Amino acid sequence: MPSQTRRYSLLVALLSLLGFNAIASEPSLETLAAPLYQLEQKLSRHELDNGLSLYLLPLPNKQSVAISSQFAVGSRNESEGESGYAHLFEHMLFKGSENAPGDSYGQTMSAHSGYFNASTFFDATNYYVNLPSQALALALWLESDRFIRPRLSEETVRNQQQTVLEEMATTIDNQPYIRPAMTFLLNQVKDSPYGHAVIGSVDDVSAATPASLSRFHHDFYRPDAMQLAIVGDLPSQTLSWVEQYFGSWQKPSRPLAHFSPLAVERQPVRGEIVDSRGPWPGLLLAWHTVGTLAPDAAAMTLVEDYLLQNRTSMLEKLHLKTPETLLHYSVPLSMQHLGVMNLVLVPRAKVSLDDLSQRITEMVDRLATQGVTSTELERLKRRWLLAQLSKLDNDVSLANLLSASQQRDKLNPLTAPWERIAAVTQEDIKRVTQQYLSPGYVRLDLLPPWYIRWGKAILEWLPDGMSDSLEEKVL
Repeated sequence: MPSQTRRYSLLVALLSLLGFNAIASEPSLETLAAPLYQLEQKLSRHELDNGLSLYLLPLPNKQSVAISSQFAVGSRNESEGESGYAHLFEHMLFKGSENAPGDSYGQTMSAHSGYFNASTFFDATNYYVNLPSQALALALWLESDRFIRPRLSEETVRNQQQTVLEEMATTIDNQPYIRPAMTFLLNQVKDSPYGHAVIGSVDDVSAATPASLSRFHHDFYRPDAMQLAIVGDLPSQTLSWVEQYFGSWQKPSRPLAHFSPLAVERQPVRGEIVDSRGPWPGLLLAWHTVGTLAPDAAAMTLVEDYLLQNRTSMLEKLHLKTPETLLHYSVPLSMQHLGVMNLVLVPRAKVSLDDLSQRITEMVDRLATQGVTSTELERLKRRWLLAQLSKLDNDVSLANLLSASQQRDKLNPLTAPWERIAAVTQEDIKRVTQQYLSPGYVRLDLLPPWYIRWGKAILEWLPDGMSDSLEEKVL
């Protein structure tokens, strides 16, 4: 990104944080989007004979490279009895391959001042590493070795099972509400590939063996399921290194797994969870929206932002004018064939879960009937664009963005997503809100033990000043 454009983008973001919204004084969206088009001109795309997709993006004034490898394999590929395999296998790929046994991968990368990590989701598994460009050939050799020739010993599997089970206990099973709430939501699409948790179950992870994990690798880690992006200071031999280390990887004769959009029945659903560890009541709301490949995905992204995802959202305005919650947060889930907009609310003492639910319903109905103004829509697009531009200044973020690009965007991975956002109209905002949000939501009441619920019920009936004082002492 040109330094002048970068400075202007940072200035715009700063002014936005400070509350200045004078769009007339800001550059047009076309001007602001120019760095995406300029950077894309430097990008080259290649496809090896075995189907592996490759993006190369040389950047001047860099001394490092970022490598991002994304595989089209996630929890949706797991069969019955294999829940958690994709995530467990992600761990395994850091623990030994044919030519780099044990912890050699991590030790070698650390010795070259590299940092690395990975993540698993429903649709894909991503691996990235950032290190000095002088070590690129070595890094590509190590990446190919672990992806093509992992070594899965009994000891390594046992150790990583324990690591995953500890992670599962710490982040999910030992936390109030989390596991039963997750199960309740997943049960809404239980007969689909998205019907079980990415992290899996204790039983399935514990039952994994080197043989079963090897079968998983053989079935789903394949060159035509891989999209590789290399960004930064690229030596002239980069393409030949990729061909040398990955080109001999044989493409299986069977086709890649195919998944179709889910047919979701959008209607009100209500449930409750009572957890003896729960500190206070909470409310979980979830709307089934659309997957990232759907025609309405761009409009839905802006709707979620307008309702929930930024400091000027309708939710924030509702909260600031009538502070009825102690806590609220939203982390939308975006899969290829399913989207879930969700919201967790923890009420203050005098506010019931029914009151909160009604206010959120009114908020959605208001957007469905009134829509947004042209100025509000431009702000939403500008905010999306600034977030996208911020990824251009970080090599790892940029490499991850490229490796995760959709097949339909393969020729324009940076600009095609923006053009879909830019094409969203005011009518689109109203239409998708009416179509995907107005029919109703999944409501799950998160309830603590009876004595906490009883105490809160008393606080709801007390005068405001008294209930606020008691609430502060209790919480």
